[in-house]
Amino acid sequence: MTAASATETVEAVFRIESARIIAGVARIVRDVGIAEELAQDALVAALEQWPASGVPDSPGAWLMATAKHRAIDLVRRKETYARKLAEVGRALEDTPPPDPAESDDPDRIDDDLLRLIFTACHPVLSTQARIALTLRLLGGLTTQEIARAFLAPEPTVAQRIVRAKRSLAKAGVPFEVPYGADRDARVGSVLEVIYLVFNEGYSATAGDDLVRPALCEDALRLVRVLGALMPKEPEVHGLAALLEFQASRIAARTGPGGEPVLLADQNRAKWNRLLIRRGVEALQRAGDGPYSVQAAIAACHAHAIRYEDTDWASIAALYGRLLTMTPSPVIALNRAVAVAMSEGPEAGLRLVDALGDEPALKDYHLLPSVRGDLLERLGRRAEAGAEFERAASLTRNAQEKELLLNRAEANGLPQQGI
Repeated sequence: MTAASATETVEAVFRIESARIIAGVARIVRDVGIAEELAQDALVAALEQWPASGVPDSPGAWLMATAKHRAIDLVRRKETYARKLAEVGRALEDTPPPDPAESDDPDRIDDDLLRLIFTACHPVLSTQARIALTLRLLGGLTTQEIARAFLAPEPTVAQRIVRAKRSLAKAGVPFEVPYGADRDARVGSVLEVIYLVFNEGYSATAGDDLVRPALCEDALRLVRVLGALMPKEPEVHGLAALLEFQASRIAARTGPGGEPVLLADQNRAKWNRLLIRRGVEALQRAGDGPYSVQAAIAACHAHAIRYEDTDWASIAALYGRLLTMTPSPVIALNRAVAVAMSEGPEAGLRLVDALGDEPALKDYHLLPSVRGDLLERLGRRAEAGAEFERAASLTRNAQEKELLLNRAEANGLPQQGI
């Protein structure tokens, strides 16, 4: 194995396993900031050793074991904790290295990940800090990706993450899944975190791939476990329904080369009927909160055998209802698309143009993308091409950029290699 191929393997494995490693180590050191640093130490060790020794049979278990051993060493070195931490260190030292099969046990992994989410969503942090920190630790997202998801400046998000780690350590927040009223108080932030992690996997904000299935799978697994943990919480089932419906379309969202396939062009035979059934079952247990309404919108798409059968009038009405619950320019933009499909592109364009001065949408590539689509449908091709070109300049996803540039070219604009 060459050093370059070993490095690529290490980075790929770490991207997949980092959340589990951080969660497992946090259970030992009780500090998510330190746990992240120890996980990074394990990554460095792999980069040093794997090119010479080869990739182990269970690379995730190797990284987990290395990080935990470093955690044990750290615990034992903390002289200010003296006896208690020394006892913990000896007990952990007597425990044999983790069995690869045990490390891959889904129940144990989910427990650790849920502890990590609930810890990062502690009320000692602001809502935005909770979400940013958990996206960083759980999803392995970069600060840039999180900033994009928040539609916020990157330095602001970086400061939130650093301050959040310090606040958790200072407050001595226990690494646990809370119960009773404390759990109920935190579940809203937990659901939002899972929602944003799934969205980043479903439509990646940056990089060469449009879809990052591992993030979608993590979010799906977590919301299913959370549903079992909180069976009487309607919005947990609402979010579960939404993610099941959305995940059902993943296989049809990209072509052979990873290029995006628009909803109208998707092969619906590729939609996963099992996930759709799971979505229907979860929706039956959901309430009438924002995630449940979004799930109802996704259900309208799932039930349409053909694109032409989509009930756009119902979708527009549901988006209107959602907009009253959680006012947002992004939701308003989605509603404009549905209105355009049900009432015509001119009606949709009026709504889109009304959003032109929204600060949160200033650098949001989907605003000019939607506007370009509506202008194209109205036959205003030169204007449409300019909008697609502007949208291409704003996205950081390579596949989306290529699609948008191709649409700009199709509307008469020459390729400029943005």
